[in-house]
Amino acid sequence: MTVNENIKKIRVGTASCGLAAGGAAVLEALHLHAPNIDIDEVGCLGHCYAEPMVEVVTNDGKSYLYAGVDDQESAISSILSLSDKFRFKIPPVRESKELLKVLKLAGKICPTSYDEYVANGGYAALKKALANTPEWVINEIKESGLRGRGGGGFPTGVKWSFLATKEAEQKILICNADEGDPGAFMDRSLMESVPHQMLEGMLIGAYATGATRLIIYCRAEYPLAIKHLKIAIEQIYQNGLNKIEGRELDIMIKEGAGAFVCGEETSMIASLEGKRGTPRFRPPFPTDRGLNNFPTSINNVETFGNIPLIIKDGAESYAAIGTAGSKGTKLFALAGDLKYPGLIEVPMGTTLSEIVFGIGGADPEKVKAVQTGGPSGGCIPKSLFDTPVDYDSLKSLGAIMGSGGMIVISNERCMVETARFFLDFTHRESCGKCTFCRVGTTRMYETLERIVAGNGKREDLDFLENIGPKIIKGSLCGLGQTAPNPVLATLRYFRNEYEDHVLRGQCSALQCNNLVDVVLFKDNCIKCRLCIKNCPVNAISDDFVVDNNLCTRCNTCIEICPKKTIARTKRGEVVNDKI
Repeated sequence: MTVNENIKKIRVGTASCGLAAGGAAVLEALHLHAPNIDIDEVGCLGHCYAEPMVEVVTNDGKSYLYAGVDDQESAISSILSLSDKFRFKIPPVRESKELLKVLKLAGKICPTSYDEYVANGGYAALKKALANTPEWVINEIKESGLRGRGGGGFPTGVKWSFLATKEAEQKILICNADEGDPGAFMDRSLMESVPHQMLEGMLIGAYATGATRLIIYCRAEYPLAIKHLKIAIEQIYQNGLNKIEGRELDIMIKEGAGAFVCGEETSMIASLEGKRGTPRFRPPFPTDRGLNNFPTSINNVETFGNIPLIIKDGAESYAAIGTAGSKGTKLFALAGDLKYPGLIEVPMGTTLSEIVFGIGGADPEKVKAVQTGGPSGGCIPKSLFDTPVDYDSLKSLGAIMGSGGMIVISNERCMVETARFFLDFTHRESCGKCTFCRVGTTRMYETLERIVAGNGKREDLDFLENIGPKIIKGSLCGLGQTAPNPVLATLRYFRNEYEDHVLRGQCSALQCNNLVDVVLFKDNCIKCRLCIKNCPVNAISDDFVVDNNLCTRCNTCIEICPKKTIARTKRGEVVNDKI
């Protein structure tokens, strides 16, 4: 197989998304056919929809991306010959809207190479921090306007200042890498792609606050992230970076069991102490009495990933990006009904429209809403997509920033079912300590179950609107305080869909099985009998009529019909005999 002489280096995306798409086979094939070329395993490039991805760097400094390749000989041959066949071009709108700061090195360096990280400016921020006072570092973080990226949005510099003033035998700095939101993968990708960046942020934090122990609380479901972190931590010890101001830092990883509630700081502390993960009353706050009663500060992965940028380039440079109350950039895991799902980084203040349509490539004619903030975020209608994405703007709409999950919802999705789906997750993840959270979310979920099953009543809507705010007010931690958001937001913006379910017994999105009929339109039917033969419950008669009392709405007949003469309709709706 011919190898172009101009190739200097090849990078293969082998983060979780790349491996899932077949990146390991691509890597193996490239090693086999180009043994003399420098081939690196790198992290996530963000274009998850195009994995597996390969980047070829040439001797003249040019870079070429190849996407969707596998280990087929033609694909590997195209890469090694620099052919145009599998070449990938980043959508122009995405290039213009994104601003890669935290993710600048993701997919560009080997995650487990200390030397590559240093060669690309790594640990320069730590060196600069050590050349100044801890007070200077904390002031820089305050002046930058950095707010916690884990969802709470508390000013990071203020939190660090609380820990810095404490006198104790031990002071602890914890990185929250639990990331329990379904569909979220920002923290995982950052740890897999540039683990040293997060660790550098933690080392700077240790210097600023006087912390003596660094703990990374990571989901056990993230084996690749844990592997790369362990290698990076070992390299930190080998290079003596864990020795700060005469104290030797203890750095460890604690693998969590995946409980959503352990993303809340006091629940996480309980888990680290070997107890059941449940929140406790505050005060005392963790910075006063945290892990094993020692002063403790907790920030998430993305927050620590921002720290080296602030110290290296200066607070003023960082604060120049974003809006008045939300500075810097934000990572989002963009998913749902869109063309280009993946990991993105945009300046705070970028509108939902720019993200969903510009970067995500969603069809404006088919989008109904976007859900921000994970399973306990709010659903925002398309009519409000001009809203800038920042902490305060999203809160005013009944949504939250969260850790960065963003799910696009099409017109084919039922908003009542969407709310039920998210509440199904949060009510099961409740630790059970607070009565309002334990019982209240369960009652909300049961009510939504009745509504989507066609058994809802008008008073159910009043009940949901009444109990939601009480759960928020009566819950101890962020889980219960945000769990009603999907229901309250959909009731606020999509009340007509709830009323269709309850008052008219219909689902306008044709998604709720008990509220739709399946109809065969005879005028277009060619009587091939495929629907009759393949119906698992014999719900279609020999004269091509669907018995909706027998039909399970499995969609088999709809999918198999060659003429597409079978469709879902609103329950009880009179339709013509034509599709």
